[in-house]
Amino acid sequence: MAAIVKFTKMQGAGNDYIYIYGSPAANPACLARRWSDRHTGIGSDGLVLIGRSTVPEADFTMRIFNADGSEALMCGNASRCIGKYVYEKGLTDKTTVRLLTRTGVKTLTLHTDGDRRVKSVTVDMQEPCLADRALLATPDGSMREGIVTVCGQTLHGTFVSMGNPHFVVFADKEPEDADVVRLGGVLETHPLFPERCNVEFATVMADGRIRTRVWERGSGVTLACGTGACATAVAAHLTGRAGRKCAVVMDGGTLEIEWSEADNHVYMTGPAEIVFEGQIEI
Repeated sequence: MAAIVKFTKMQGAGNDYIYIYGSPAANPACLARRWSDRHTGIGSDGLVLIGRSTVPEADFTMRIFNADGSEALMCGNASRCIGKYVYEKGLTDKTTVRLLTRTGVKTLTLHTDGDRRVKSVTVDMQEPCLADRALLATPDGSMREGIVTVCGQTLHGTFVSMGNPHFVVFADKEPEDADVVRLGGVLETHPLFPERCNVEFATVMADGRIRTRVWERGSGVTLACGTGACATAVAAHLTGRAGRKCAVVMDGGTLEIEWSEADNHVYMTGPAEIVFEGQIEI
C-alpha cells in the first residue's frame, strides 16, 4: 500500500515550495521532480524538508531540493516560510528561531500579531562572499562589473555568493525586456561557474527601488529568490547604484534588504504565506 504524506504549499514573494515536516522517503530528489511538476504534480519551485535539530546551536533543520531534483544550499524565501510554519503549527513558541541549513545556522526573527500569526520574517543571511574560486573561474574568484559575452550579447555582471552563487547583471532597460530564459539558461551552465549559478537581471528605478528578475539554478525562472534579492542589493551597493538599504522588486513581490555596516551581515525581510495544504501518495 502506498504511503500517504501530508504537505503544506507555501510561498514567499511568489517563490513557492512544498513543505513537509520530517523526511517523506529515502529519495527526496525524485519526489521533488515529480511533485514540482505544475501539470502532473502539486506544482512548485521545489521541495523543502523541515526537521528538528540534533545540535544545540539550532532549533530546526532545512533541506531544499530544486524542481530538477538538485539539492540547494540555501533559500531565503523558504527560510522565512519555515519560520511561519513552525510557529503557527505550534512546533515552537519562540519568535527568534535558529535554522540549520547547508550554509550554516540562520537566525529568523518572526514578526507576529496578537493571533499567533506571522506577518513577516527577517532572516539574518550572514556575510556575503565576494570571492570564491570554487564557484567562479577567475584568477581570484571574484568579478565586479565583469564582461561576459553570451548569445551574441555583452553583459556586465557582479559575482556575489549568499551561500549559493549569484551573477547580477545590471542594465538600463527594464528586466522585462531581458531574455531571462535564454540568457539565464546559458549563464547558469557557463564555464565561468563550475557549480552552475543563479542569475539576476536588474535595473535601478527612478524611486530607488531595484527591479529584478531571476533565473534560479535548478528551477529556471521563478517569481522571486531571497538569496538573489540579497545578492542584487549587495551588487548594487558595490557598484555605487544603491545604499546599504533598498527594496528589491521581483515578479512575486518586494523584499526589504539591508547590508549592515555594523556586522557586515545581510538582513532580508519579507512575507510568508500558506497557499494550501493536502496529502499525496509517495
